[in-house]
Amino acid sequence: MIYLDYSATTPVDKRVLDTFNKVCLEYPGNSNSLHSLGVKSKELEEYVTTKIADILKVKPIEIIYTSCSSESNNTAIKGICLKYKNRGKHIITTSLEHSSVIAPLNYLTKQGFEVDFVNLKEDGTVDLEHLKSLMRDDTILVSISYVDSELGIVQPINEISKIVKKNPKTFFHVDCTQAVGKVNVDLSNIDLASISAHKIYGLKGVALLIKKENIVIEPLIHGGKSTTLYRSGTPALPLYASMMKALELIVPNIDENTKYISKLNKKIIDKLSTYENVYINSTDKSVVNTINISIKGIKPETFLHALEEYEIYVSTKSACSSADTMSNSVYAVTKDKERASNTIRISLSYLTTEEEIDKFLEVFDKCYNHLLLRG
Repeated sequence: MIYLDYSATTPVDKRVLDTFNKVCLEYPGNSNSLHSLGVKSKELEEYVTTKIADILKVKPIEIIYTSCSSESNNTAIKGICLKYKNRGKHIITTSLEHSSVIAPLNYLTKQGFEVDFVNLKEDGTVDLEHLKSLMRDDTILVSISYVDSELGIVQPINEISKIVKKNPKTFFHVDCTQAVGKVNVDLSNIDLASISAHKIYGLKGVALLIKKENIVIEPLIHGGKSTTLYRSGTPALPLYASMMKALELIVPNIDENTKYISKLNKKIIDKLSTYENVYINSTDKSVVNTINISIKGIKPETFLHALEEYEIYVSTKSACSSADTMSNSVYAVTKDKERASNTIRISLSYLTTEEEIDKFLEVFDKCYNHLLLRG
């Protein structure tokens, strides 16, 4: 098997799973219980939260545990807009955002909010001058991903933040789901940030919303006491500890991993660029982990399943996107509907071997020639 869909989800690191199992077995108490087992769990919960805060360079009080980045994004967006709607109802975002950002924004438009999409430059990064022109006194929220899920484009977050912060009424939310573990993320100029474990070799079912200490939001989930006022539910201590371990393992090795993956990225792009009907959609601003291409004349699902016959796994778009629609992200950058309707995403990892890439390129050639001939 050759797995090249790491942007959708990553395999669990055994050390992360070991941490999860250990906490499951040795810390049975609810960390909100007053008995000794609860106190023991509470102490570990505080240690884990402090450790995560140290890794991400935030305060422990700024960490909200959630179940996934979709929940984090919804909590941030709805939480800000519903709490501060008296300040204004104008929101700014981009066409590159994940469906868990676009969907709550669509929901809010039905509640009277107005959403503007900032223009993108040819390399896929935000047009900062256009962003400046969109900012208004009633702009309550700007939500822009650090790295998008389809093309892997890294946005100039610090420059964007400087523009946003000129309006003290505006909050800045950043979906960091595809960024953490791939680039050195700086959260210092971000008000709210979404992060998920299953993108960094952790377990599915745990994620974070980082919310700056001085910000109050309306909770998405109401209920009893938990680790925070902003998200009710029984504390899932084994999951929290497993996310700590995942961050502990991936963050210090970003530069080393990027150097290795860059070689694989170059090898793939150099080869695929030689095909007449293959178009590289990723730009020089994309992370090396993500290569987005279009193959004109071949349906992406057909090509995906052709590769699958050889146990090679890629994706057509973000795993959460509708399969029967064109990629809004690719169209926003390329302005080409045919390319946007025929996208394939190849996503790499430090686990990917050169031998796997050689095999992938060999099989790609077979599938490409066979399907074009048949078509």
